[in-house]
Amino acid sequence: MAKSNDTAGEPYMTMDPIKRELIHKGLVTIADNMILTIVRTSRSTVVKNNLDFSTSICDGEGKLVAQGLALPVHIGATMPALQGCLDYFGNDIHPGDILANNDPYSGASHLNDIFMFKPVFKDGERVAFLSVIMHHTDMGGRVPGGNAPDSTEIFQEGLRIPPTKIVDRGNTNSTLMRIIETNVRVPDKVLADLQSQIAALGMGERDLLKQLKAYDVQEFMAYTTDLIDYAERLTRAAIMELPDGSVEFTDWNDDDGAGSGPVKFHVRLTVAGDEIEVDFTGTSTQTSGALNPNYWFTASCALAAIRSSLDMAIPSNAGFYRPIRVIAPEGCFVNPRFPAPVGARGQAGYRCRTLILGALAKLMPGKVPACPGGSEFGIVFAGYDQMNAPFLYLEFHNMTGLGGGPKQDGQDAGPFCLGNPANVPIEIIEAENPVLIENYGFLPDTGGPGQHRGALGVVRQYRVLADEATVQVRSDRQRYRPWGLFGGKGGAFGKCILNPGPKAEILPSKFLRTLQQGEVFRGEMPGSGGYGDPFKRDPDKVLEDVRQEKMTHAHALNEYGVVIDSETLEVDRLSTKNERHRRSSTATSQPNGEG
Repeated sequence: MAKSNDTAGEPYMTMDPIKRELIHKGLVTIADNMILTIVRTSRSTVVKNNLDFSTSICDGEGKLVAQGLALPVHIGATMPALQGCLDYFGNDIHPGDILANNDPYSGASHLNDIFMFKPVFKDGERVAFLSVIMHHTDMGGRVPGGNAPDSTEIFQEGLRIPPTKIVDRGNTNSTLMRIIETNVRVPDKVLADLQSQIAALGMGERDLLKQLKAYDVQEFMAYTTDLIDYAERLTRAAIMELPDGSVEFTDWNDDDGAGSGPVKFHVRLTVAGDEIEVDFTGTSTQTSGALNPNYWFTASCALAAIRSSLDMAIPSNAGFYRPIRVIAPEGCFVNPRFPAPVGARGQAGYRCRTLILGALAKLMPGKVPACPGGSEFGIVFAGYDQMNAPFLYLEFHNMTGLGGGPKQDGQDAGPFCLGNPANVPIEIIEAENPVLIENYGFLPDTGGPGQHRGALGVVRQYRVLADEATVQVRSDRQRYRPWGLFGGKGGAFGKCILNPGPKAEILPSKFLRTLQQGEVFRGEMPGSGGYGDPFKRDPDKVLEDVRQEKMTHAHALNEYGVVIDSETLEVDRLSTKNERHRRSSTATSQPNGEG
């Protein structure tokens, strides 16, 4: 059996793997129950419906032990935000406290993400911290929703909450609550979501104390330490199965959100024995825009990408991080210096993830799918309705799906596993906001051609019903396609269109402007990349796509060399064979990396 040394200095004790697993599952269940509490009690669309939040449990020293079924990219963001609180408060942490932090320069992520941590004590000893990170609809600042890519310093983005106590020994910090209430555009939703966070932490504490009745303090702490060590051992074993060596990959952003660009993302991924080094040296320098992700969010995105490609049975805790080192030179685009704004860092975080996946595809051929498409689309509609009441609709769309994989097509409208927010139903958007959704569906011919096709792009078309609305969009891939792999081609470009029709105006991938009543914004999200030679795709699968109107006859012929009889809607197999022979594929045998 495995042995583990108690952190309190007790003699070595034998670890029971069954008991360790029971404790682990119990902690994950508590984190999942906190998620259910938030879904049942929160008010905003971005939380209740989009599910942009995460829950987790750390040990008494702040090391992550278990995570709920939420957003994978939050796995590496929790501990730095908690450490910022521990550095500030030291021993001034007591039963009934709830710590809060949203300051990117104190370990947090961006201002809309408020981290809350509730310490749990047993027999006078701190044994755990419960954690909830939640994206709040608004935190004030110059632009509604706080995601404007063109901000030039963090002071424009809203309220910075440095490590503080939002609840002090059971007493709510009414001063902080009033400051938040008077600085946000939709205080009813923000305050309700804050109370939802607090309620979830209280519920989690009650559940954890029930679980702790079965253990004494030293035993429980020994098992949480062993659980972290166990995850480390599994991670190192999984890395050992990878070939040693270095691979490099480059991907691109259209721009920096502030009028300059493009932005180069570069990584060197090195495997040496049971460790991985992720080095972003060669990435563009930081810019004046708000797309720069701070170091901890960059590291979290890299960790999530690597974990998705290893054994998913590895517990999601601090042990997973230990064999992985992330290097991002200070002052580069993915590790900006103060006071750089980071409000729109989520979009660049997607690029970090696709960058790592591209490198892993070289390192692990046959196991990683092609680049996902439009999962980085964020939109805000804000203003005042006919009753002069404020509205603020914020959504991150994440349902475009993965690229084609080694064995199957990308799932159309499926979630991108490294983002994982949920789809927001049209009915909810229209019921809560003066916005009409005129079109929501697939875009034919947009999935990257390949033996296994990439997921189709998705369109959302919005009509403003209020007298006017401020509209802010954060998207990308208008200049650099989602890349294909091993001969697969890139997915279709994204598009932003104002008032589609004869007088349509093509907008950049990131913009802020005021729309008047009746004006229409159409967001076409890019398709995902394809995998493998398109001429090796089963003609019957091409035919089925045509029958389902996911592909036109012309696209089937031009990209796949498949001739379909327009009258019988059947494959002309002889003509297809001849067409493909005539246009023999020249696809490369390595990832395209075209970005």
